[in-house]
Amino acid sequence: MHIGCPREIKPQEFRVGLTPDAAREAAAHGHAVLVETGAGLGAGFEDADYIAAGAEIAATAEDVFARAELVVKVKEPLAEERRRLREGQVLFTYLHLAPDPAQTRDLLDSGVTAIAYETVTDDRGGLPLLAPMSEVAGRLAPQMGAWALQKANGGRGVLMGGVPGVGPAEVLVIGGGVVGTHAARIAAGMGAHVTVLDKSLPRLRQLDEIFDGRVTTRHSSEATLAALLDRADMIVGAVLIPGATAPRLLSRTDLARMKPGAVLVDVAIDQGGCFETSRPTTHEAPVFSVDGIQHYCVANMPGAVPRSATLALGNATMPFLLALADKGWRQACTDDPHLLAGLNVHAGQLTCYAVGKAQDIDVLSPQLALTA
Repeated sequence: MHIGCPREIKPQEFRVGLTPDAAREAAAHGHAVLVETGAGLGAGFEDADYIAAGAEIAATAEDVFARAELVVKVKEPLAEERRRLREGQVLFTYLHLAPDPAQTRDLLDSGVTAIAYETVTDDRGGLPLLAPMSEVAGRLAPQMGAWALQKANGGRGVLMGGVPGVGPAEVLVIGGGVVGTHAARIAAGMGAHVTVLDKSLPRLRQLDEIFDGRVTTRHSSEATLAALLDRADMIVGAVLIPGATAPRLLSRTDLARMKPGAVLVDVAIDQGGCFETSRPTTHEAPVFSVDGIQHYCVANMPGAVPRSATLALGNATMPFLLALADKGWRQACTDDPHLLAGLNVHAGQLTCYAVGKAQDIDVLSPQLALTA
């Protein structure tokens, strides 16, 4: 199979969809690998690294899309990339379709078969291709929030760990999953007083065991959240409904109850954001203010640490990539129902129920898509 990896073109996106190690493995399996020149530079990989791994370097993205049967990326294809997709081609990347009707429409019109990293599952109920980037984003969230808290950046001027005689920052993490756990770990490590909200009592018990008293856990409810709003210096939104639009946790009205210069870090912005006032930002201009509250809403947070993020993502995607290339997408998805769960679009039909519900589009069962 011809596997193609174009350079990412989303602003300040320095990750790459294929590592030299993955290229080497694919070549060893007998596949032709085509990488756009410069695609790996942001993550520290030279064209020579890919050539040494057995890949061919393409001069342009057009060449990659034209020749590849399987296109591997990191971020959702932008409009100019979507115009290059074609019927019968397989796209393997993050998609985050629920809040993005334009992308959904273009993918349906293209006839492409699109498999989304973020909805591939595992036998433990996890999301193995989303987890690595959730870990990275969770660990980054307190760092970025701490930067936004600095007075020169528009924040309250609060130090995360405080100093002797002065209390630490109050950090509220909403959601105790992968993102929330890692955000709590880093925030607590910075010396902040951290509270984690989650609706699952079993998960709260797990967090109590993990943190051994270093983090406060509370059952999530509207009343609990309202009671904690006026104390928080930073709120990390870390909620996820797989494939679906993120639930809205705070309204604009709620901002009036917060401390002026407090910070919201919306890690769910890829799925539409979990705060009413959130809108996607970039690493170049990451923060904006609404009613005196700082919002950090970068839609590709792990792109800030592309070397670590690319290696982590490559480790997770490689087995699925090889299965798709070795068997073809139909057989690979037939053999692995967890990979089939990643199928979002096929031959002009939507195959992800969460996206269909969000956009009011009829959905074809992924199982039926295997025979379509």
